[in-house]
Amino acid sequence: MRASGILLSISSLATKYGIGGFSKEAYEFVDFLRAAGQQKWQILPLGPTGFGDSPYQSFSTYAGNPYYIDLETLITDGLLTEKECDISVTIGKTDDIDYEGIYRTRFTILRKAFVRFQEKLQTEGEAKECISYKDFCEDNAYWLDDYSLYMALKDKFGGKSWIAWDPDIRNREPKAMASYRAELKTEIAFYQFQQFQFRKQWDALHSYANKNGIEIIGDIPIYVAFDSADTWANPALFQFKENGEPKAVAGCPPDAFSKTGQLWGNPLYDWDYHKKTDYVWWISRISFCLNLYDVIRIDHFRGFDEYYAIPAGDKTAENGHWEKGPGFSLFKKVKEQLGEVNIIAEDLGFLTDTVLMLVADTGFPGMKVLQFAFDSREESDYLPHNYSKNCVVYTGTHDNDTIQGWYQVLATPDKELSIRYMNNKSTPITEIHWDFIRLAMASVADLCIIPLQDYLGLGTEARINVPSTLGTNWRWRMTPGMLKEYPGLAEKIMDMTALYGRTTAKKVQKISDDTEILKK
Repeated sequence: MRASGILLSISSLATKYGIGGFSKEAYEFVDFLRAAGQQKWQILPLGPTGFGDSPYQSFSTYAGNPYYIDLETLITDGLLTEKECDISVTIGKTDDIDYEGIYRTRFTILRKAFVRFQEKLQTEGEAKECISYKDFCEDNAYWLDDYSLYMALKDKFGGKSWIAWDPDIRNREPKAMASYRAELKTEIAFYQFQQFQFRKQWDALHSYANKNGIEIIGDIPIYVAFDSADTWANPALFQFKENGEPKAVAGCPPDAFSKTGQLWGNPLYDWDYHKKTDYVWWISRISFCLNLYDVIRIDHFRGFDEYYAIPAGDKTAENGHWEKGPGFSLFKKVKEQLGEVNIIAEDLGFLTDTVLMLVADTGFPGMKVLQFAFDSREESDYLPHNYSKNCVVYTGTHDNDTIQGWYQVLATPDKELSIRYMNNKSTPITEIHWDFIRLAMASVADLCIIPLQDYLGLGTEARINVPSTLGTNWRWRMTPGMLKEYPGLAEKIMDMTALYGRTTAKKVQKISDDTEILKK
């Protein structure tokens, strides 16, 4: 069935507390999606952000970002007061995320809530909330115990990664593990509390989305961060030296994004070990994400066919080389254990015959990005007339500029190609984004995902990420009431969605009735 959706990071939602989260604005965005005739909300990874504030460099592949916990919900639950949360109102600009400011204040606020929550646990005994919390900790102990201890240890050792800790705990010696668990009992409980509140609030938002006909597309980074509970607790999964340091790290070779390549720095998997264990870690990871989301987008899918290995310590990605990945054997095992799973393969970049074969063998839809389509030097697989139905088309992703920003600096021959392709020479530059959205919607791709920034016609100032750079990424967010500044936007999106068969006539009428919620 043809469908469409919108890409928007949770962090980009407008709230008064400095960063997007599971607040009333998230529920209002679900209402907007429904009113606009959309069936999907694609988000970025939900993990706690580490180096460079990137959601693709998380302290855990399982944990959720505590910044997304809605403070107003905690106020309603009696765990915080408005006055205690007021400090977060002044953090950053209304359209920008001040990660440093949030880091300095948010955990102080959450700790106040944690103290009161602990008091409730002691006084309420067998109350429903107490049972729910106990069940959560027990059900998630297989990752939560290591993650909570890891974060408590990071705090104790001044924020350092496990490689810089004392040898006994770095190597997880049983006596040291028991000693630190006893010493850091309260801190461990604090991080468990954060994850409980995160999951409770996320599940409520996810349920609300599903009840309104919206499925969530989540995002799995293919790699984990070196500074993570995953690497500390499971070093055998990775290509590490005896001292725990990586033998080589992940990235991409030089390309159109970067002349020196992309040096991500993530440790590489020991795929021989994974195969010997029947890929149990990957199956556990995917199974966990299938409980969080309705559809999973796996980032850098070509890394399962071949992965780029860069010598550890190199300053650029120029000296890397390709190694063979697990190929179809991983996904054969996934399907044996989990059945048919809803996965989108992020297969962008230079694709070899073996990568194309892997995507075809899995049956997963790949991705098409219109910003990659208009290269006047050669025919492009990203031009819509080359699509098959089993794909997902985007105007751009989180790694691209917005359509408006991209088009402003597009090379003249490429811009002329796009004009000839779409016959849109007369389109005003301020409306050019709609032509690309229409092109994506009209394509044969089963699924069409448009970043919200493109629907709003925003420029480079609204770009989420510039690959291989640090300092200004992952910061853009909506301003309060932003969608109301675009009257009729939901109706316009809905009409285009219906025109190109990405919603049913019956649903269009129901959605049309619901558009009144946007006028309140």
